[in-house]
Amino acid sequence: MTIPDTLGYLAATLTTASFVPQAWLTLRTRDVSGISLAMYAAFTLGVALWLAYGLAVGAWPIVVANALTFALAATILVLKIVVERAARAEAAAR
Repeated sequence: MTIPDTLGYLAATLTTASFVPQAWLTLRTRDVSGISLAMYAAFTLGVALWLAYGLAVGAWPIVVANALTFALAATILVLKIVVERAARAEAAAR
């Protein structure tokens, strides 16, 4: 493995790993009140584009990191949408 690849994998590991505790907390508590829907939608799209870029240029550190981060971000984005939709439906039913 080359030095640039090693740096890429190290950076990918650290940035993706730093995202895991927040994702875990959100999934565990289902508290999405502090999450901006617009920010998370833009972030998830950005990660998907980085993933596409990594695939296009064959940069595997970028692919691996963004595939994992995309899975986490998309899960939280869906949770945000589902929880808010349920809260609105509950409020409307009252």
